Amino acid sequence: MSEQPPISGSGDVPTVHVKDGQGQELLCFLEQLIPLDGNDYALLTPVDTPVCLFRLSDDDEPELIEPAIASEPVLSTAEVVLQEHELSLVRSAVTLTVAGELDEPDPEELDVDADDDDDDDAETYELLVSFLVAEQEYGLYIPLDPFFVVARMENGHAQLVQGDEFERIQPRIEAELEERESQD
Repeated sequence: MSEQPPISGSGDVPTVHVKDGQGQELLCFLEQLIPLDGNDYALLTPVDTPVCLFRLSDDDEPELIEPAIASEPVLSTAEVVLQEHELSLVRSAVTLTVAGELDEPDPEELDVDADDDDDDDAETYELLVSFLVAEQEYGLYIPLDPFFVVARMENGHAQLVQGDEFERIQPRIEAELEERESQD
């Protein structure tokens, strides 16, 4: 088995595989590299489209289900439904993603929906597919806000930053990015 290079890319934007604590990987574009405390932190965006799994009900707000606790029947059904649309569900580090050609949301339609709807969640997610499992409705939604992943680069490999380390460095990364934007 040949090992993939840690950082590669086609075109102008390099890609990197980020690993979480369980060894799962997520292929991401390397957007920014930020040196802090002697470490290089990378701001990444997934190559495939990130999606969020929600349990839907008529009475309550949709309930977000973390990928780590999603049941196998629900994920298997989601895979089958996506295959009908020539898409595939990728169970990766950080988030579930969908590989394949997705239609880009029409910004004009989204603006109309946002004006007519007071629900904040409706403004930040777009329904991709919904499906039933054991008489319970679920939906895969695409977050409309940019989805960023923070990783620490070590010897050319990206390790997911989470927990206390994320809480500690996240405000500093945001401050560094704001400073870079103001210099442009």
